[in-house]
Amino acid sequence: MIPNLREKCGVVGIFIPDEDVSRLTFLSLYALQHRGQECAGIATISEGNIMLHSGMGLVAQVFNEAIIKELKGNFSIGHTRYSTTGSSSAINAQPLVIESNMGSIAVAHNGNIVNADIIRDELERQGVIFKTSSDTEVLSQLICNAPGDTWEVKISHMMQKVEGAYSLAILVKDAVYAVRDGNGIRPLSLGKMENGGWFFASETCALDHLGAEYVRDVNPGEIVRIDSNGLHSVQAIKQKRNAFCLLEYIYFARPDSKFKKSLVHPIRQQMGRLLAKEFPVKADLVVGVPDSAIAAAIGYSEESKIPYGEALMKNRYVGRTFIQPDQSLRERNVQLKFNPMSEMVKDKRIVLVDDSIVRGTTTPRVINMLRKAGAKEVHMRITSPPIVNPCFYGVDMANKAELIANHKSIDEIEQHIGADSLGYLSIESTIAATNNSEDSLCTACFTGNYPTNVPLQFDKMQMETETADRHGLQF
Repeated sequence: MIPNLREKCGVVGIFIPDEDVSRLTFLSLYALQHRGQECAGIATISEGNIMLHSGMGLVAQVFNEAIIKELKGNFSIGHTRYSTTGSSSAINAQPLVIESNMGSIAVAHNGNIVNADIIRDELERQGVIFKTSSDTEVLSQLICNAPGDTWEVKISHMMQKVEGAYSLAILVKDAVYAVRDGNGIRPLSLGKMENGGWFFASETCALDHLGAEYVRDVNPGEIVRIDSNGLHSVQAIKQKRNAFCLLEYIYFARPDSKFKKSLVHPIRQQMGRLLAKEFPVKADLVVGVPDSAIAAAIGYSEESKIPYGEALMKNRYVGRTFIQPDQSLRERNVQLKFNPMSEMVKDKRIVLVDDSIVRGTTTPRVINMLRKAGAKEVHMRITSPPIVNPCFYGVDMANKAELIANHKSIDEIEQHIGADSLGYLSIESTIAATNNSEDSLCTACFTGNYPTNVPLQFDKMQMETETADRHGLQF
């Protein structure tokens, strides 16, 4: 569930010969709606000009039939967004269109650039005027003002200067580009259409919905150009340490998506099985918090031999709780979103499986719901280690001082959330479930091992937190 985390973003790019692709772009964004619910946008190329429509809201709220028909062209990119860098407003909606000496360019970005402020200052000293507060405009302006007479050279220049996470969909007059940072932090997959078209997206579930065949992931540091002559690849920068986001496996991705050709659903089931081995308990029913913890709850049930049951019903017409900027509204949305079935939990010992506890504001409310519905005991089981560090790569989570596991022990968290017991999956088991090695994943929010340099303000924030800890201060 992780209601205190905002997911990153979703990007897509499509080319099909002699066919308008805006409708397919819309459908693929619909498949990626879980990755962002604040803004959505589509850009196409028609007669050499970029056609753009974007706005605040869900994909189905931003687009209608008339708008889709106006977005003509066989090249297209799309974006669905949560704000990570840049405020939540229509001006920061993507794709972002920038003019350059080589013509217009539209850019959609999933990730976060940690040195965006430094680059922005450099560009402003060169006379570049910015219209938004997003790091996507920093990337776009850096590309447009880079030396070189091809987009590949300009994009390569950008990749050599920026630090952080980026999976980009870029649209120019005769091509779409898929670009991924050298650490491969954010996902990006390539697919091929039967009609000679190509398609890339943040998750393979979007490829599946459009009938595209999953070919491979875009490699870290790679630029992929798709045009009327097919697919062309350039390894623009040397692949750095592989650091794919571990949270994608735990929570962000849809369970029917694949990363490195591995389906997410069985990985989450394995996390549940390992969790049952590490933290067994006598209970009557295993319950998963909908939706992303369901697979792990089934795995816990299979390993523990405790029956699995659906005891929390989700109202699928209520947006994810963290889309509300006001905390009181966010907390009220928890009650609107979940409804416990008392007949399932009354007088039973419940194992409640979830993805994480961030601030510790929502989990107590869910546990309290189950107790009010008649649960005799509630044992909390988390399919990840405690989150103790903020993310700088596109996950909009709390700062370090607000992360409950940063300043409370597991016993204190257990008391705070009102559980009869609490168990977090170890980092070793979490990684093992993904069939990856630790040095091929970004585990920074759990371990503090960041794959790139982090902002200077983080070092200051960390020192302040550690000083407070030494003096016994509470946050």
